[in-house]
Amino acid sequence: MRVVIVGASTGLGRCIGIGLAQRGAKVALMARRHDLLVDAAAEAGHDARAIVCDVTDPASCRAAVAEAVSELGGIDGVVYASGVGALSRIEELDPDTWHRLFGTNVVGASTFTATALPHLVESGGVVAYLSSISASMTPPWPGLAAYNVTKAALDKLVEAWRSEHPNVGFTRVIVGDCAGGEGVAASHFMDGWDADLLGKLFPVWLARGLLSGSLMEVDALVTLVDAVLRTGASASIPSVAAVPRQPALDFSAGG
Repeated sequence: MRVVIVGASTGLGRCIGIGLAQRGAKVALMARRHDLLVDAAAEAGHDARAIVCDVTDPASCRAAVAEAVSELGGIDGVVYASGVGALSRIEELDPDTWHRLFGTNVVGASTFTATALPHLVESGGVVAYLSSISASMTPPWPGLAAYNVTKAALDKLVEAWRSEHPNVGFTRVIVGDCAGGEGVAASHFMDGWDADLLGKLFPVWLARGLLSGSLMEVDALVTLVDAVLRTGASASIPSVAAVPRQPALDFSAGG
């Protein structure tokens, strides 16, 4: 299985890329930061490739896909794990922030998909897009409006691609609270967030039940993505969810 992982330098994308390689896939790891990709490819082993790609630049996407096809011999699957967020009260979101999040979370996803499409058609391949419980399984999280809206738009984008290209598999992978990796593999999603605002909003998220209270091990997510990709386009999987189990209830107090 020849797989491209977009957004593989850190966080869940990196964990998925390394995990798929260790499960026997031939992988091309893509992101903007080459040094982190080289490190990830070394950890993945199995001749994993490190390829620079900026999903907001169509020329970069074309060059990256061409290199991946040359290195892997084709593309059977794509994992779109690129995603950025912004912590802000909705009335304080500026147009630049909206454009930045839509550029990566939605437009970048479609741009990369369009670039890889001919190779996915040829192989009867699958694209898996990492979505979020905040887009479909919970109410919007206060302070994460731009992220919630763009992930909801991504969900509809996946449906649009599936509608127009039924010979390719398009799956949204809804991700809940996940432990992620350690060190450089940890998520940088919260980089640059306002700590004071986060301190005010975190109790609100807890009070509204938006946080599950437990974390899913990242290996479970890798296993799920691996299974989705291996089904191929012949067995369409519109959506799957990877969410942690709820904490066990404690009846010891007899309550």
